[in-house]
Amino acid sequence: MVNPPPALSTVPTDTWVAAAWEDFLTFADDPTLVSGRFYYDEGCMRIEMSPIGSAHSQDNSIVSTVIVLYAAIKNIAIKELTNPSLRKAGLQEAQPDIAYYLGKNLRFPPRNNAPVNLNELDPPTLVVEVAVSSLEDDTNRKQKLYQRMGVQEYWVVDVNAGKVIASCLTPTQSHFIRESQVLQGLDINLVEEALKRSQTEDDGAISRWLIATLNQQ
Repeated sequence: MVNPPPALSTVPTDTWVAAAWEDFLTFADDPTLVSGRFYYDEGCMRIEMSPIGSAHSQDNSIVSTVIVLYAAIKNIAIKELTNPSLRKAGLQEAQPDIAYYLGKNLRFPPRNNAPVNLNELDPPTLVVEVAVSSLEDDTNRKQKLYQRMGVQEYWVVDVNAGKVIASCLTPTQSHFIRESQVLQGLDINLVEEALKRSQTEDDGAISRWLIATLNQQ
Protein backbone atom coordinates (compact mmCIF):
# COMPACT_ATOMS: atom_id res chain seq x y z
CA MET A 1 0.00 0.00 0.00
CA VAL A 2 1.36 3.42 -0.96
CA ASN A 3 1.11 6.07 1.73
CA PRO A 4 -0.53 9.35 0.66
CA PRO A 5 1.79 12.34 0.30
CA PRO A 6 2.07 14.68 3.30
CA ALA A 7 -0.70 17.25 3.40
CA LEU A 8 1.91 20.02 3.40
CA SER A 9 2.85 19.15 -0.19
CA THR A 10 -0.51 20.50 -1.33
CA VAL A 11 0.20 24.13 -0.36
CA PRO A 12 3.12 26.52 -0.89
CA THR A 13 5.15 27.50 2.15
CA ASP A 14 6.72 30.81 3.18
CA THR A 15 3.97 32.80 1.50
CA TRP A 16 0.40 33.83 2.30
CA VAL A 17 -2.36 31.81 0.65
CA ALA A 18 -6.13 32.02 0.94
CA ALA A 19 -7.55 29.36 3.28
CA ALA A 20 -10.54 28.72 5.48
CA TRP A 21 -9.86 28.54 9.21
CA GLU A 22 -10.75 24.83 9.30
CA ASP A 23 -8.24 24.10 6.53
CA PHE A 24 -5.57 26.07 8.36
CA LEU A 25 -6.13 23.98 11.50
CA THR A 26 -5.40 20.74 9.60
CA PHE A 27 -1.84 22.01 9.28
CA ALA A 28 -1.39 23.99 12.50
CA ASP A 29 -2.65 21.12 14.67
CA ASP A 30 -0.88 18.34 12.76
CA PRO A 31 1.60 16.72 15.21
CA THR A 32 3.87 15.71 12.32
CA LEU A 33 4.46 19.39 11.50
CA VAL A 34 5.69 20.52 14.91
CA SER A 35 8.81 22.05 13.36
CA GLY A 36 6.70 24.47 11.31
CA ARG A 37 5.53 27.98 12.13
CA PHE A 38 1.92 28.88 11.39
CA TYR A 39 0.18 32.21 10.87
CA TYR A 40 -3.41 33.10 9.99
CA ASP A 41 -5.02 36.48 9.36
CA GLU A 42 -7.84 37.89 7.25
CA GLY A 43 -8.68 34.57 5.60
CA CYS A 44 -5.08 33.74 4.63
CA MET A 45 -2.48 31.42 6.12
CA ARG A 46 1.29 31.31 6.04
CA ILE A 47 3.34 28.21 6.84
CA GLU A 48 7.06 28.53 7.43
CA MET A 49 9.15 25.37 7.31
CA SER A 50 12.58 26.96 6.88
CA PRO A 51 15.26 25.45 9.14
CA ILE A 52 16.47 27.58 12.05
CA GLY A 53 20.23 28.15 11.90
CA SER A 54 22.83 29.12 14.47
CA ALA A 55 22.65 32.86 13.77
CA HIS A 56 18.88 32.90 14.31
CA SER A 57 19.17 30.85 17.49
CA GLN A 58 21.97 32.97 18.95
CA ASP A 59 20.22 36.28 18.28
CA ASN A 60 16.99 34.87 19.73
CA SER A 61 18.87 33.95 22.91
CA ILE A 62 20.65 37.31 23.23
CA VAL A 63 17.50 39.39 22.77
CA SER A 64 15.75 37.24 25.37
CA THR A 65 18.63 37.77 27.79
CA VAL A 66 18.55 41.55 27.35
CA ILE A 67 14.79 41.76 27.93
CA VAL A 68 14.66 39.48 30.96
CA LEU A 69 17.72 41.06 32.63
CA TYR A 70 16.36 44.55 32.02
CA ALA A 71 13.00 43.63 33.52
CA ALA A 72 14.67 42.00 36.52
CA ILE A 73 16.96 44.95 37.25
CA LYS A 74 14.19 47.51 36.73
CA ASN A 75 11.70 45.46 38.79
CA ILE A 76 9.25 45.03 35.90
CA ALA A 77 6.97 42.00 36.17
CA ILE A 78 7.55 39.72 33.19
CA LYS A 79 6.56 36.32 31.80
CA GLU A 80 8.35 35.08 28.69
CA LEU A 81 6.88 32.63 26.17
CA THR A 82 9.27 31.01 23.68
CA ASN A 83 7.78 29.92 20.34
CA PRO A 84 4.16 30.21 21.58
CA SER A 85 1.03 29.70 19.53
CA LEU A 86 -1.25 32.72 19.90
CA ARG A 87 -4.76 31.87 18.71
CA LYS A 88 -7.99 33.81 18.32
CA ALA A 89 -10.16 31.00 17.00
CA GLY A 90 -11.59 31.58 13.56
CA LEU A 91 -9.72 34.84 13.07
CA GLN A 92 -6.01 34.86 13.80
CA GLU A 93 -3.01 32.78 14.76
CA ALA A 94 0.67 33.59 15.13
CA GLN A 95 3.73 31.70 16.33
CA PRO A 96 6.39 34.33 17.11
CA ASP A 97 9.90 33.55 18.27
CA ILE A 98 9.32 35.21 21.65
CA ALA A 99 6.41 36.92 23.39
CA TYR A 100 6.19 38.70 26.73
CA TYR A 101 3.50 39.62 29.20
CA LEU A 102 4.67 42.69 31.09
CA GLY A 103 3.63 45.03 33.86
CA LYS A 104 1.71 45.12 37.09
CA ASN A 105 -1.10 42.65 37.67
CA LEU A 106 -0.06 40.71 34.59
CA ARG A 107 -2.17 37.71 33.76
CA PHE A 108 -0.39 35.10 31.71
CA PRO A 109 -1.62 31.82 30.16
CA PRO A 110 -2.17 28.64 32.17
CA ARG A 111 0.59 26.04 32.09
CA ASN A 112 -0.45 23.63 29.35
CA ASN A 113 0.46 22.78 25.75
CA ALA A 114 -2.60 24.31 24.11
CA PRO A 115 -2.37 27.50 22.04
CA VAL A 116 -2.76 30.69 24.05
CA ASN A 117 -6.47 31.43 23.80
CA LEU A 118 -6.79 35.12 22.91
CA ASN A 119 -10.56 34.86 23.14
CA GLU A 120 -10.08 34.49 26.90
CA LEU A 121 -6.73 36.17 27.57
CA ASP A 122 -5.15 39.46 26.61
CA PRO A 123 -2.47 39.26 23.92
CA PRO A 124 1.19 39.51 24.94
CA THR A 125 2.47 43.02 25.55
CA LEU A 126 5.62 42.59 23.44
CA VAL A 127 6.27 40.23 20.52
CA VAL A 128 9.66 39.55 18.92
CA GLU A 129 10.30 37.96 15.54
CA VAL A 130 13.87 37.01 14.57
CA ALA A 131 14.23 37.37 10.80
CA VAL A 132 16.79 35.72 8.55
CA SER A 133 14.88 35.06 5.33
CA SER A 134 11.46 36.43 6.37
CA LEU A 135 12.36 40.09 7.02
CA GLU A 136 9.98 41.58 4.44
CA ASP A 137 7.02 39.63 5.77
CA ASP A 138 7.96 40.17 9.42
CA THR A 139 8.07 43.95 8.96
CA ASN A 140 4.89 44.12 6.91
CA ARG A 141 2.14 41.49 6.98
CA LYS A 142 3.01 40.06 10.40
CA GLN A 143 3.22 43.50 11.95
CA LYS A 144 -0.35 44.16 10.83
CA LEU A 145 -1.40 40.78 12.22
CA TYR A 146 0.07 41.57 15.65
CA GLN A 147 -1.47 45.03 15.49
CA ARG A 148 -4.92 43.50 14.95
CA MET A 149 -4.26 41.06 17.79
CA GLY A 150 -3.74 43.96 20.19
CA VAL A 151 0.02 43.58 20.80
CA GLN A 152 1.40 46.88 22.13
CA GLU A 153 5.00 46.64 20.92
CA TYR A 154 6.67 44.63 18.18
CA TRP A 155 10.34 44.00 17.47
CA VAL A 156 11.88 42.45 14.38
CA VAL A 157 15.50 41.35 14.76
CA ASP A 158 17.26 41.64 11.39
CA VAL A 159 19.87 38.91 11.84
CA ASN A 160 21.81 39.78 8.70
CA ALA A 161 22.14 43.47 9.59
CA GLY A 162 22.40 43.11 13.37
CA LYS A 163 19.58 45.61 13.78
CA VAL A 164 16.31 45.73 15.72
CA ILE A 165 13.28 47.30 14.05
CA ALA A 166 10.98 48.24 16.93
CA SER A 167 7.44 49.58 16.59
CA CYS A 168 4.81 50.85 18.99
CA LEU A 169 1.38 49.56 17.93
CA THR A 170 -2.16 50.81 18.42
CA PRO A 171 -5.30 49.36 16.80
CA THR A 172 -5.05 51.88 13.96
CA GLN A 173 -1.44 53.09 13.86
CA SER A 174 2.18 52.06 14.24
CA HIS A 175 5.36 54.07 14.52
CA PHE A 176 9.03 53.24 14.81
CA ILE A 177 10.70 53.72 18.17
CA ARG A 178 14.29 53.66 19.41
CA GLU A 179 13.32 53.34 23.06
CA SER A 180 10.90 50.72 24.31
CA GLN A 181 7.55 51.99 25.55
CA VAL A 182 6.63 48.82 27.45
CA LEU A 183 10.11 48.34 28.95
CA GLN A 184 10.44 52.01 29.77
CA GLY A 185 13.95 53.34 29.37
CA LEU A 186 15.34 50.39 27.40
CA ASP A 187 17.36 51.84 24.53
CA ILE A 188 17.16 49.76 21.36
CA ASN A 189 20.81 50.69 20.78
CA LEU A 190 21.67 48.63 23.85
CA VAL A 191 19.96 45.58 22.33
CA GLU A 192 21.90 46.05 19.11
CA GLU A 193 25.16 46.41 21.02
CA ALA A 194 24.46 43.10 22.77
CA LEU A 195 23.84 41.46 19.37
CA LYS A 196 27.15 42.85 18.10
CA ARG A 197 29.04 41.63 21.16
CA SER A 198 27.55 38.15 20.78
CA GLN A 199 29.55 37.66 17.60
CA THR A 200 32.79 37.56 19.61
CA GLU A 201 31.78 37.13 23.27
CA ASP A 202 30.12 34.31 25.17
CA ASP A 203 26.72 34.68 26.80
CA GLY A 204 28.14 34.96 30.31
CA ALA A 205 30.36 37.88 29.33
CA ILE A 206 27.43 39.63 27.67
CA SER A 207 25.23 39.11 30.73
CA ARG A 208 27.91 40.57 33.02
CA TRP A 209 28.30 43.57 30.71
CA LEU A 210 24.54 44.08 30.62
CA ILE A 211 24.17 43.90 34.39
CA ALA A 212 27.02 46.39 34.91
CA THR A 213 25.65 48.75 32.24
CA LEU A 214 22.07 48.65 33.51
CA ASN A 215 23.10 49.13 37.13
CA GLN A 216 24.89 52.35 36.11
CA GLN A 217 21.75 53.82 34.55
